[in-house]
Amino acid sequence: MIYNKRENRPTRAGFGEGLLEAGLQNHHVFAIGADITASVGVDRFAQAFPDRFVSLGIAEQNCAGVAAGMALMDKTPVFTTYAVFSAIRATDQIRISICYNNLHVLIGGAHAGISVGPDGATHQALEDIAVMRCLPNMTVLSPCDATQASILTRMAILEEKGPVYLRFGREAVADFTPPELETRIGKAQLLQPGNHLTLIATGHMVWEALKAAEMLSLKGINARVINMHTIKPIDTDAILKAAKETRLIISIEEHQVSGGLGSAIAEVLVENCPVRMERIGIPDCFGESGKPEELLDKYGLTAEKIARKAESIYRTTQISS
Repeated sequence: MIYNKRENRPTRAGFGEGLLEAGLQNHHVFAIGADITASVGVDRFAQAFPDRFVSLGIAEQNCAGVAAGMALMDKTPVFTTYAVFSAIRATDQIRISICYNNLHVLIGGAHAGISVGPDGATHQALEDIAVMRCLPNMTVLSPCDATQASILTRMAILEEKGPVYLRFGREAVADFTPPELETRIGKAQLLQPGNHLTLIATGHMVWEALKAAEMLSLKGINARVINMHTIKPIDTDAILKAAKETRLIISIEEHQVSGGLGSAIAEVLVENCPVRMERIGIPDCFGESGKPEELLDKYGLTAEKIARKAESIYRTTQISS
């Protein structure tokens, strides 16, 4: 594997760094909190710019409405809280007040995925990508590590137009993105070449996919690894190139298998290049309370289980062909 892991860092830390950098570059950037600040990575911005930070309490729908009002007054608001609340509880306000008016608001979905752990099913956002990606005008981002979270947050605030949803997690995970690796919204990253199958992952699952690919190589299987950090707009070209060259696509996400990354990829394939595809994710169920590593293992989202399933799919495909 050519990617070297630095110290583990949570993607929420990268989000906070990107927000602070954007605030330093543009005095129109404002942050809106919902009774939580440090736990979602906004504390450094709040300390640096107290006059540009407001906490509205546990009132996420109100936060979305206020963000819309700020955007209409030529401000660039960033509204952040747990993803189950920012993406799902406030969906009505995001849809009508933000998306319908195509306003430039960054919505941060913190503590996303099953790895939020002990908080349990009520706080594990496993449907947020599905909800956000079907909203007109919305861009959906899912960075793979803290470094990329910082880059994408800064770009989303300073360079994008319209509403953006950026998903990130709580737990410290591998931070491996090389600073020189080009990151562009809407453009997937080919992290490892391969001609037998393609692993397309997003968020925390990208590192697991890289490790799984290394395990597969020991079995003589060359796996291509793609980081799909932008779920919408999806990189159609990268998907079709992988489909034509490897003929087997496996999506990996810390999200329901329905409606998320896998569904977005399947839509591209069925319309343009139908090939064998399998989806790895949460199998149409709610999560539960537990240690993050235990939950990831239970739902088949560790490198070992990804590699095992990918090998089985590949061997079966070879026999049937």
